[in-house]
Amino acid sequence: MEIFIKIVQFFLSLSILVIIHEFGHFIAAKAFKTRVEKFYLFFDPWFSLFKFKKGDTEYGVGWLPLGGYVKISGMIDESMDKEAMKLPPKSYEFRSKPSWQRLIIMLGGVTMNILLAIAIYIGMLFTWGEEYLPTESLKYGIVVDSVGAELGLQNGDKILTLDHEKVESFSKIPKKLILDEVKTIQVLRDGQHIELQVPDGYLSILIKQKSADFISIRFPFEVDRFVKNSPAKEAGMEKGDIIVGLNDGPTEFFDEFKTEIQKHKNETVTVHVLREGDSVNIQVLVPEEGLIGVAPVANLSKYFDIKEKDYSFAEAIPAGISKTWYGIGDYFKQLKLIFSPEVKAWESVGGFVTIGNLFPATWHWEAFWRLTAFLSIMLAILNVLPIPALDGGHVMFLMYEIITRRKPSDKFMEYAQVVGMVILFSLLIFANGNDLFKLFTGK
Repeated sequence: MEIFIKIVQFFLSLSILVIIHEFGHFIAAKAFKTRVEKFYLFFDPWFSLFKFKKGDTEYGVGWLPLGGYVKISGMIDESMDKEAMKLPPKSYEFRSKPSWQRLIIMLGGVTMNILLAIAIYIGMLFTWGEEYLPTESLKYGIVVDSVGAELGLQNGDKILTLDHEKVESFSKIPKKLILDEVKTIQVLRDGQHIELQVPDGYLSILIKQKSADFISIRFPFEVDRFVKNSPAKEAGMEKGDIIVGLNDGPTEFFDEFKTEIQKHKNETVTVHVLREGDSVNIQVLVPEEGLIGVAPVANLSKYFDIKEKDYSFAEAIPAGISKTWYGIGDYFKQLKLIFSPEVKAWESVGGFVTIGNLFPATWHWEAFWRLTAFLSIMLAILNVLPIPALDGGHVMFLMYEIITRRKPSDKFMEYAQVVGMVILFSLLIFANGNDLFKLFTGK
């Protein structure tokens, strides 16, 4: 069921993005009285799932979910309609329009994707506002795994700054470490200010992490719920108990207890808890898996100062534009890392499976729209890259025409389109091949 929900969210998001993108080309073409022969969601080689014709345009849904397209008369595109290009140009064709109009038509899709991201962020901020955990409110410090430890961080460290710059939201620290290629981390450790140097070549290790959990939040272990047949519950532990020790040692925090309990598999241990101010000792038999069937409090607002901000519609507009602007900047930084030979971020590039796994396993509208906004920005930037067959390739040739006042020949454009399609299919195969490799190898 979880996989089904991910798939449905992925295809719904993809459909919205494709329709909005192609509508940008469509509406710009119509504005300059350029005929649009087809408007399709998904591709339709050999047959379509659904279609109808209105005016000069055939609207439909294809069966191959790799995107979508509008077929504009008199334009060399993925349809490779060479016969139509051999006929004399007609006034309603793309090739008959001034270069500046053709440029606007080609930028229509990218423009609509950026506007969609802005609209989504405005709607999200107005509807849900913002909630985040300030970095400075982590009074118990952080917890790190082996990857975080190799950075030089330790459990209990309080991160002050990255390259001497404060990061307001704790959740942004992993992203900033990677995208801004941070060189130093300033922490407070046992009351002392320490500066850590990020090891050379460590960025590629961070990128290969499947999550941002190499740095997480340290918090007290207050019992919130029990799993079925919980050894702790059977031994007398109650919801609301605060675990503070195990046998003769203190375990003030959840991470400490989780680590220590693994050392006592198949043993009876004494768990020290605080219950309504009183100290209680509970004898628990630890099973083979080293877990006693308790879960900590998920809502950490009891321990930390969670910041919440509501937006009026007027306030949400500039904030939504700002989030889109920073999102564009962050994605360009990601592209830079992909092409870096030192970082080798290209090894982590994924296809449809990777994108689909970004969506939550349960339906969550806020998460859905946040991911859709991110993917809209991603689609806009990728489409504007100067690769033939992409919008950016057409824009590149149009800019050449505007500057030199010389139009590339139709034959050259045909060859460029073929080269571009080969590049795109190669990238598609590579990205989805990476997904398959990860699925079969678990890496």
